[in-house]
This record gives sequence, structure tokens and C-alpha cells, in this order.
Amino acid sequence: MSVDANVGNDVFDRILSASGPLVALKTNDPALLVEQFRLVARRTGQAVYLWRHAEGLVSLRDAQMRVPGCLRLGDALRYISQSLHFGVYLLDMPAGVPSATDGALLRQLSRAQTGHVRRVVLLGASPSLLATFESDVVRVEADWHARSAAPRLRDGRWVV
Repeated sequence: MSVDANVGNDVFDRILSASGPLVALKTNDPALLVEQFRLVARRTGQAVYLWRHAEGLVSLRDAQMRVPGCLRLGDALRYISQSLHFGVYLLDMPAGVPSATDGALLRQLSRAQTGHVRRVVLLGASPSLLATFESDVVRVEADWHARSAAPRLRDGRWVV
């Protein structure tokens, strides 16, 4: 399936404009979404990372750059909470509810007030996990078909 690159930009913009640092992203095609974000990161130079079980935290801008010591979810969450820079962190959430420690770290990140934009994006989070965060999580839907059909203003002109 081919998706216009602007759709990836649109979803990325909605993540950046979310009212809080913790975002639950709903998508039917997470692999396509990750590829769209990889393009955004490479084109714009933005700091975008992806965490997956057994792979750890990896830069989408430079696929060879793995963040050392971030193989486990808890380690990646600690790294994110200590980061002093702009960043969008996609977390491919494992099935089920995270450990008590990982849940506490996610809650801490959801309430963190920083002077820079930091978004922690939960991919594939279970409804039970999202229910534990109640109003601390912003929900964003990446519906390619609905978003690509609606006209939107981009660089001073309307595009479909």
C-alpha cells in the first residue's frame, strides 16, 4: 500500500501538538507508520526513536545508532526521562500490562513538565494499559484513509 509522505507528516504533527507528553497511537499498520516516521526523521533531522523488545532503543534517523543500555523497556524509559533534548520516542508495547516499575516510569513521564518537547508514543498499547492512565494519555488515531481524503492547509495551500 502506498501512502503519501504528507500523511506521515500529518500524524507526526498531531503527536507534536498533543496536550501531554504521553500519546497512545492507534493504527492498523504500525510497520507503515514506523516507515513514515523514519522518512520524517531523515528529511527533517528530528530526533525520533523506536523501542522494540529484543532490539532496544534505535534512532529512526540513523538506523545504525542504537542507544546503549536501553534493551529493556524500563531502561529505555529511564533514558527518556533523563533526556534534556527534544525527542519523539515510539514504544512498541509488549502484550499485557507492563511491570509495576515500567508502569510507574510511564506515569512519571506522562506528568513530566519539561522546557522542551518530549513525546512518548505508545504503539499497540492494550485497552487495559490505557485505562490505567485515564486522562494522562492523549489518544491519536492514524487513519490513513480518513486523513488523506480530507483537505488540509500545508505551506499556505490546500492539499488533499
